[in-house]
Amino acid sequence: MCSVLLCSVACLGIAITCPPLGAQEAPQTTPADATPQNSPSAGAEREVSWRKLPRNILQDQKEIWLFPVQLAKGRHWLPTLAVTGVTAALITADPHDTPYFRRTPRFEAFNDVFSGRITASEIAIVPATFLVVGHFRQDSYAEKTALLAGEAYADSAIVDIVMKVATRRLRPSDIPPSGSFSDTFFRSHVSPTGINTSFPSGHAAGAFAVAAVFSHRYRQHRWVPWVAYGMASAISFSRVTTQAHFPSDVFLGAALGYTMTKFAVLRPR
Repeated sequence: MCSVLLCSVACLGIAITCPPLGAQEAPQTTPADATPQNSPSAGAEREVSWRKLPRNILQDQKEIWLFPVQLAKGRHWLPTLAVTGVTAALITADPHDTPYFRRTPRFEAFNDVFSGRITASEIAIVPATFLVVGHFRQDSYAEKTALLAGEAYADSAIVDIVMKVATRRLRPSDIPPSGSFSDTFFRSHVSPTGINTSFPSGHAAGAFAVAAVFSHRYRQHRWVPWVAYGMASAISFSRVTTQAHFPSDVFLGAALGYTMTKFAVLRPR
């Protein structure tokens, strides 16, 4: 639980030391020499509240699942091919690199700090802390950031569950010592819903979804993206070292969490 405590202290420090930003959301006259790009509220981001959250998630899901329509119109082909190509290459490499993480004792201490339950708590504790601190400080910007992070996490979780149900990939930990790491798709019987299957990594998707929100909303503090994406990367890597996921699962989860957040949740309206 040391990792959760450190994460809690860190995000509490961000929420307390960063100046309240709620006042910046009110319409105000911008000086001629001001640079709007440096403002946290630059760009007409979507309005978010508890009441609007379910509708926003439904709208996000509509845009996400209709993404092939954008491809049919000739849009976003380059990033789509890049993510697909890297994922395919990693799937090919999985049988060769995954056994190393099963054999080596090098990551035992790391795995104790970044276990599945601890990392899940770390992902949740950041938005929760901002929501509570923002409420008591009357900082609407922090509260809305937490709600956007929750929206991003929900979007990533829905897509993650659907893909896991469809692919039913075995986790590395499900494969016996003498088993094959090559034939892993459509073989998991761990759960009737497929939620406990491997492809993609829900932890990686959720961690990068939340990191993308905080990195965007607090980008005027240059250290925030480094901390957010650094923690998301550590959480994602831990899913490989703990034998919960293959590297390809983690890469695709991280890519989905980041891109869905950037182009659905944070897309200017």
